[in-house]
Amino acid sequence: MNYEAVIGLEVHAQLLTKSKIFCSCSTAFGAPPNTHTCPVCLGLPGVLPVLNRTVVEYALRLALAVNGRIAPTSVFARKNYFYPDLPKGYQISQFEQPLAEHGHLEITFNGRTRRIGIHRIHMEEDAGKLIHDEFNPVSYVDYNRTGVPLIEIVSEPDLRTPEEAAAYLKALRDILVYLEICDGNMEEGSFRCDANVSIRPAGREELGTRTELKNMNSFRHVTRALEYEIRRQNAVLADGDQVIQETRLWNEAKGVTEAMRGKEESHDYRYFPDPDLVPVVISQEWIDQVRRSIPELPAEKRRRFAADYELPEHDAEVLTSSRALADYFEEAVRSFHQPKALGNWIMSELLRLLNAEARPVADCPVPPGDLAALVRMIQEEKISGKIGKSVFEEMYRTGRNPAAIIKEKGLEVVRDADQLTALVDEVMAANPDQVADYRAGKEKLLGFFVGQIMKKTKGQADPKTLNALLKKKLQG
Repeated sequence: MNYEAVIGLEVHAQLLTKSKIFCSCSTAFGAPPNTHTCPVCLGLPGVLPVLNRTVVEYALRLALAVNGRIAPTSVFARKNYFYPDLPKGYQISQFEQPLAEHGHLEITFNGRTRRIGIHRIHMEEDAGKLIHDEFNPVSYVDYNRTGVPLIEIVSEPDLRTPEEAAAYLKALRDILVYLEICDGNMEEGSFRCDANVSIRPAGREELGTRTELKNMNSFRHVTRALEYEIRRQNAVLADGDQVIQETRLWNEAKGVTEAMRGKEESHDYRYFPDPDLVPVVISQEWIDQVRRSIPELPAEKRRRFAADYELPEHDAEVLTSSRALADYFEEAVRSFHQPKALGNWIMSELLRLLNAEARPVADCPVPPGDLAALVRMIQEEKISGKIGKSVFEEMYRTGRNPAAIIKEKGLEVVRDADQLTALVDEVMAANPDQVADYRAGKEKLLGFFVGQIMKKTKGQADPKTLNALLKKKLQG
């Protein structure tokens, strides 16, 4: 039987607030274990949580960016379960009355644009982190992450392939980063994804039994885990067995999903409204204020770059992959309106050096105006492209502007006809056999002579002038 996959994603995004959702403890990553804790986030007796207003504002930004319907009143609830990383014995989340519902996000995949529904967006606190000892049968718990603010974004089961799921995740991550509410770092756990996947006979509306996949910390892991799980469920049904509703972990080393526990339902968590927190009331005035703060989003920026700057789709996608990179490009274009040439330099030379150091664009030592000045010199043939690359590397290392480097090193293009004629004569005199062969019809030897003179000028000879002089001299 021909089956199709049905995939829904639950994404947890850690918000870039300085303090936790219900207390003033720091959210900074990498502190010594259990140093960013207090009686409130540890749930000690007699303490009361106080909601961080910035958390609500950041969640509103995303809800508006994905066309969500914002609830005028939302309620925090206690999600009850017992696990060592949960000091209170419950997690403060939202259940029956979330912040927003019924949004959508458009993704482009294989030349097609699809609208993926977003079922709900709600706020919650994070749990702690278990650290398992590699050499002893013990585990440690770090509560620094307890109470760090999250928003959970639950998609509708609208995705059909692992590749679509990855495209949705990337689009969602881009929006979160553009909004400056999440850094999108999957390795540090600030952008996490669980996947619900089932299969059903193609064309049928009824959903199959789903499994939940966890422990996927990269886009590649999400894709591979979904591919494996879809194959596994197909094999189970082909053998005449039934898929079991359960939670499974992705084992990257083995390339398989492994059973973890039976899948919980909402009633297993015994949700009830948190008695220590009042309902969150969102006024229209607040919504309008947040809406005005939302920047141009990635998809819109990509379309504008392609149209206004006449860039290929691939270039527009790369140059808008981060808000900082897009801003860098546009500032460079304002200095020298050659979008394609500047885009090529940014995508090749600039990103090559930044990526080698894992350095963000915001810390780039080459100002956009200096890059524009360098590309202008190359376009105006004051220096060659090859020399331009060496100058750029010097700019990156030192932060100096291109004009100063070129002047100091004497790198300007040699166009002086008399100087080049003397070099042509010298090279021809040193290579009489090659001259004779060229005149006998081996015109490809022109490249040999160009190379010899380029060596003598350290690549600074103007190619057009040099080629014209060589052809005239070699033809006798």
